[in-house]
Amino acid sequence: MRVLYFGTYERNYPRNAQVISCLREAGVEVVERHASVWDGRRDNWTVRWSAALRLTLAEAKLWWPRRAAFDAVIVGYPGHFDVPRARRLAGKRPLIFNPLVSLHDTLVSDRGRFRKGSFAARVLAVVDRRAMRLPDLVVADTDANGDFLAGLAEIPRSRVQTCLVGAEERLFHSGWRPEEPFRALFVGKLIPLHGVDVILEAARLAPELHVRVIGSGQLDELMQEMPPNVEWRDWIEYEQLPNEYWSAGCALGIFASSEKAARVIPNKAFQALACGTPLITGDTRGVRELLVDGESALLVPPGDPAALAAAMRRLAADPGLARRLGARGRETYEEQASEEVLGTRWRSLIAELL
Repeated sequence: MRVLYFGTYERNYPRNAQVISCLREAGVEVVERHASVWDGRRDNWTVRWSAALRLTLAEAKLWWPRRAAFDAVIVGYPGHFDVPRARRLAGKRPLIFNPLVSLHDTLVSDRGRFRKGSFAARVLAVVDRRAMRLPDLVVADTDANGDFLAGLAEIPRSRVQTCLVGAEERLFHSGWRPEEPFRALFVGKLIPLHGVDVILEAARLAPELHVRVIGSGQLDELMQEMPPNVEWRDWIEYEQLPNEYWSAGCALGIFASSEKAARVIPNKAFQALACGTPLITGDTRGVRELLVDGESALLVPPGDPAALAAAMRRLAADPGLARRLGARGRETYEEQASEEVLGTRWRSLIAELL
């Protein structure tokens, strides 16, 4: 089986890197046809004239793809603008879209970059629907997100299947050895979806605990009231992240109370599970597809700093519980989100279309 992974996708984003890695581990030959637009840019959804120009030039580059034999085409994230071109390229061969998000949901509802009902918001809604309707199959990261994407595009739910994100096992693997004193770790973009404000307020409520935040984004307002027990540093090299998870007392997921946050399982959760690091994250429909409170993670109500502070204190005071959660979280990862499991899943989804 030979698959063409196509588009302006962000090559190093975990969802894309993981899918390609899983497919290759499953014996699928993956050929990439990529034009860079978003790679190496921290806020890849910032809409500027330069971004529009890069996208236009990239789409022109993809217009004349190299001739190569393939059985199916996968459009990677974020590839919403690439799907029409990929549809023509695929012809009668299967086209699969790996969207991860809705552009309208992300840029309008979640991040507020555009006003609801504005011209830009209407354009994004049209792009979303077209990108979801043209492929033979859309692959979501959770069942909750699959329901949302199918409803958004008004397509049969059977045309949207689910495959978890997982973690890159060349980097993220068992090795948790927490350092003293106890340290809670958050890794990610400082965006509303992640609920960084909830994390900072929880740190303020538990001043005896050390919270380490590694990320990039809009920190101006947050930095003004940064609790003294929070250590913040800008983004680090991706290859260094496993060391952070291995030495942390626990890892933090996402805690926003938005509709989007309720549908997803963040990359950081899979990375923590793969490393055997005990995880605390929001108790949402999406997360409950994978994790069980008190068994494989501690789940707290979204948007509740007091509950998060209590969960961090609980793990700091009970190393035995932390070890059990880390071990069971790792087992859950191996059973449901390992590269072997996800590679088999992706291969079977493609094979069903051939």
